[in-house]
Amino acid sequence: MPSTSVVNGARIRAIIAEHAGREGPLLPILLAIQEEWGHLPREALPVVAEALNLTRAEVFGVASFYHDLREAPPGRHVLRLCRAEACQAVGAAALAEAAQARLGIGWGETTADGAVTLEPVFCLGLCACGPAALVDGRPVGRLDALGLDALLAEVR
Repeated sequence: MPSTSVVNGARIRAIIAEHAGREGPLLPILLAIQEEWGHLPREALPVVAEALNLTRAEVFGVASFYHDLREAPPGRHVLRLCRAEACQAVGAAALAEAAQARLGIGWGETTADGAVTLEPVFCLGLCACGPAALVDGRPVGRLDALGLDALLAEVR
């Protein structure tokens, strides 16, 4: 991953240029920046705002609204647990509490060793297979306490 010290450089401007002609380019630009750096470096937001003739507050508002956009780099593995009603009805709340306790972190946090970031997600479309999770983008359905232990062992 490039260091954030090059955020104001040519690559950020190239990403903006790649998307600037689109209708509603802000979100695609932010997603592309995150793809490049693994998160949205704060230094990039004013550059985007200026290029799109938006206020910094408008850009920050969009960047902070979407759960998929991150201000800090994620851990080596990202565990997303479904928080939607269908999964809640089959035990997702207890699973979420167990994951937080075993990892020693809360939502949106990363373990001290940088191994795992825990994120909530509000529906994975696996409602018939709840509780559901994503591990590094891989869907996992019918997650229970034993399955959670196995997932945590895999990512630690």
